[in-house]
Amino acid sequence: MENDPETYAIIGAAMEVHRCLGHAFLENTYQEAMVVELNARGIPFEREKSLPIRYKNVVLPCGYKADFVCFGSVIVELKAMQKLGAVESAQAIHYLSATGLIRALLINFGGASLEYERLVLNYHPRKSA
Repeated sequence: MENDPETYAIIGAAMEVHRCLGHAFLENTYQEAMVVELNARGIPFEREKSLPIRYKNVVLPCGYKADFVCFGSVIVELKAMQKLGAVESAQAIHYLSATGLIRALLINFGGASLEYERLVLNYHPRKSA
């Protein structure tokens, strides 16, 4: 995770959106701005991508819709709230577990500074001996 150019590129796009718009808008405004910024940076994405949820190898009829899936493998969830909490992190981890993807970004535009959290399912950094 230390060297993940894809998530760094997405975070860079979000930083530019936050720099230009600030923190006073609703989530939908940031979603629209992210579309412009992701396109400008050549970052491949699908917006409001439906992701199936599986239970015991059965696809459930109640899927999940990600704000964005970038590079075909990174779930990107946008928020416009005062502060991210454990609930938002847990929700993103559940989405990763249910969809089979392993990376997610939670990006919060609601604060004076952009807040983001990288999440990797079953990530265990190497430990030095």
